[in-house]
Amino acid sequence: MIKVVIVDDEDWNREIVKTFGEWERLGMEIVGEANDGSEAVRIIERLSPQIVVTDMRMPGADGVELLGILNERFPEIKAIVVSGYDDFVYTKHAIRYKAAEYLLKPVDPNELNEALQKCKTEWETAARERHPWPLDIGAAFALTPHKQLLRWRFNELNADGVRAAFRQLGEEWKRNQLDKPPALEGFIREMLLFLKELLIENALETDGYSFAAAPDAWSSCENAVAFLAERYTHALEQLIQQRKFKNKLNLEEVRHYIERHFAEPISLEQVAKAFFVSKEYLSKVFKQEYGCTVTDHILHLRMEKARKWLSDESIPIKAVAEMAGYEDVTYFYRVFKKHFGISPGEMRKKQV
Repeated sequence: MIKVVIVDDEDWNREIVKTFGEWERLGMEIVGEANDGSEAVRIIERLSPQIVVTDMRMPGADGVELLGILNERFPEIKAIVVSGYDDFVYTKHAIRYKAAEYLLKPVDPNELNEALQKCKTEWETAARERHPWPLDIGAAFALTPHKQLLRWRFNELNADGVRAAFRQLGEEWKRNQLDKPPALEGFIREMLLFLKELLIENALETDGYSFAAAPDAWSSCENAVAFLAERYTHALEQLIQQRKFKNKLNLEEVRHYIERHFAEPISLEQVAKAFFVSKEYLSKVFKQEYGCTVTDHILHLRMEKARKWLSDESIPIKAVAEMAGYEDVTYFYRVFKKHFGISPGEMRKKQV
């Protein structure tokens, strides 16, 4: 059985996680609960769990401190962050290389169980392979902008764009002299895990999908890039087939897609293309179902998230704009003021 520890200073929050988790189906058991990070570490030392589900803000040792300890002393443990504060999106940039998933309270049962399944799969894969994780933090950060581009191209169903992104990534990987083991091995494993993330995000089944690297993929950077590009484009073909030949457009699936990708360069045209319908048809049926257009829904999501993030003075307004999907901060100011009637700075003063 996979052992799980739940960490939260509120008893009822721990009860929610315990109630929503499909523990028996997932082959898991809750072996301990803790009120803060210090108590959690003592339980972890004694019981050696494989998964930790933790809140971020707690008295004493908080979630950030706990994740730091896990990263340093227990790197094999998978962590799921459950946060009641929307500023967790900003925090995740600092801790994303340890936590496996980030969930907002109130916890959605489906999201919780998907995160638990993801952690179980990753832990079991690592346990079977018994390989160290050879990708250092500097190399991992170097992948971040390329992952962002790949996510955009993948969600656009742009196979040529995916291949071009991998060519660019391969050139940079060689330029930084990371084309030899163990960095090359870490590169392949990291990008295969990222592919699994993209599949899950797009509701594609991962069971039975091979995430093992071909033997010659390890031999050179060129082979690694070619292998990964082939894996990504093959997955993309599956996604296209799934969307293209569905008998009926699932508007809930469309809405979830928008909510997952609202901070990316997303538009009505892109969403329509991703689901193989005309933008006119999508706009019409979406408004009939939800009372607003796709474009208005994207704007609403961005503005509401931005408004909440502005309440945290530690997040620069430029960072809020970027997290809400606006690279041009001047344009963000203009859109925000038009939407709320006041500037982001005025909104921040009003909320503090």
